Amino acid sequence: MESRPARKGARWLLVLLLAPFVALLWPPFYNAVQPQFIGIPFFYWFQLLWVIITSVITAAVYFAGA
Repeated sequence: MESRPARKGARWLLVLLLAPFVALLWPPFYNAVQPQFIGIPFFYWFQLLWVIITSVITAAVYFAGA
């Protein structure tokens, strides 16, 4: 089974995978109640938003072939 040759131009896409890690690395940054979104405190909806963002980033990197 042959593996595809790595595209040198697509390597920078792998850096995008670090964004969720860096964004959620320091909880005191997002440890707040306000602003609330439909009654959900910021602490919770910020993390849930990053679950969705991480899925989109992972799919983009996957389909880009990095």
